Amino acid sequence: MSRTVDYIIVGGGSSGCALAGRLSENPAHEVLLLEAGGNGDSLLINTPAAVVAMVPHKVNNWAFETVPQPNLNGRKGYQPRGKTLGGSSAINAMAYIRGHKIDYDQWAELGNSGWSFNDVLPYFMRSENNQRITDEWHGNDGPLVVSDLQTDNPFQQHYLQAAQQVGYPLTKDFNGENQEGIGIYQVTQKNGERWSSFRAYIKPHLGKRSNLHVETKAVSTRILFEGKRATGIEYIQNGQRKTALARKEVILSAGAFQSPQLLMLSGIGDANELKQHGIELVHHLPGVGKNLQDHPDFIFGYKSSNANLLGISLKGSVHLLRQMLRYRQSRRGLMSSNFAEGGGFLKTSQDLPAPDIQLHFVIALVDNHARTLHSGHGFSCHVCLLRPQSRGRVSLKDSNPLSAPVIDPQFLSHPDDMKGLVAGYKMTEKLMKAPALAQFITSDPFTENVTSDEDIRQVLRARTDTVYHPVGTCKMGVDDMAVVDPQLKVYGIEGLRVVDASIMPTIIGGNTNAPAIMIAEKAADLINHDTL
Repeated sequence: MSRTVDYIIVGGGSSGCALAGRLSENPAHEVLLLEAGGNGDSLLINTPAAVVAMVPHKVNNWAFETVPQPNLNGRKGYQPRGKTLGGSSAINAMAYIRGHKIDYDQWAELGNSGWSFNDVLPYFMRSENNQRITDEWHGNDGPLVVSDLQTDNPFQQHYLQAAQQVGYPLTKDFNGENQEGIGIYQVTQKNGERWSSFRAYIKPHLGKRSNLHVETKAVSTRILFEGKRATGIEYIQNGQRKTALARKEVILSAGAFQSPQLLMLSGIGDANELKQHGIELVHHLPGVGKNLQDHPDFIFGYKSSNANLLGISLKGSVHLLRQMLRYRQSRRGLMSSNFAEGGGFLKTSQDLPAPDIQLHFVIALVDNHARTLHSGHGFSCHVCLLRPQSRGRVSLKDSNPLSAPVIDPQFLSHPDDMKGLVAGYKMTEKLMKAPALAQFITSDPFTENVTSDEDIRQVLRARTDTVYHPVGTCKMGVDDMAVVDPQLKVYGIEGLRVVDASIMPTIIGGNTNAPAIMIAEKAADLINHDTL
């Protein structure tokens, strides 16, 4: 069973949906989007608070694990990734963050012409439909709706007041001229509902664009080649093995774990590693799967008796029922929460050119990615290191395309990362112990006895994990370990590109969903330019 189109896009996540939506704007382009998960449009996905139920489980989630991490006491880390149309934008906390100007300027300095901040800002703005901010930094006509939270939660003000009490600056826009400060996140929501890349770029056009084809439950197993040209994709759907052929290009948008996995399964990667799995070599490209970067993250957690915080109690259950009714009537209140309502970008040293830590203030007690539940109510605060020096890798378990990739982020393997996270711990603890927040703490189950720097290092090793921002495994560049060039074309292969967060040469200072969509917006222009 086979079909032929102009462009095949593997992966219907943040990048894949955006790219398919843009390419199919031209009726001359016939586009096929292959997604391994479901249709991405359900009450569970579209109700923002439901993300709490989705992250710890395999509902719309690949729910990967890392290999044991030597610098995290040998623990395996958890790596949730969206498995549905919309990808991780369908299960994330919806924070709209672009990163810092210096991140993209560094990409350009590494030889990636066309990727400086001034080059990519128009693509951020093209994608964005900001409901509040109208200025030279924001777009107001794009498909991706960005809005203020509609939770009306008074606890936001306690968080902002605590920042003022300890002397941290406040900001109303993390994506404006100055990123630094503490504030409340804008989110990818429309009127209190999650606005994933699927809802933004694909759903409005289903059944209306005859040139846009979307297949769900379609697990891509390998890229097809004629010599060194990519010609199509083999995939499994409903137990049947199928093929799709591409007249022009095959484009991988399967994310930082599965884009390199599919390349390697298809014979593109380090020749020695592929030989170990009996995979026939198509092209030796040693950088495939290397350069994995992620933000190491520690979470402070506190118990509280405040019913405005999510929790397990009789009083909380009554409050939740009222909030569910309110959401049904007006799309406001607790059910519209992304839970990581507050945030911040801070410098651990004023000599730094940009903030080096990011905070996510959560109106619930979060433990082990919400997989370990506690009775009562509480609040938490993440602190992550924005530009870690540690580098990991993604590799193959075996030649079976249905096996999960082997994920090794090598968290805290570089000594500078531990130093940076210790400094971030201290700055975040100071904020949490400000009177405006400390008044609500009834107990501190995780850090009460942490006093010395060595205590901090021990608790970091015991509790640090990902904040869900893996990038870099098909890096863009001009060096020997680059996988794609600045046009996102895979080196040594014709008709094949990678368009997702895996192409980032260095991790950006912030959440990665908005940048993944920006990459797709720019890629659409690159592809359209090639067809002129």
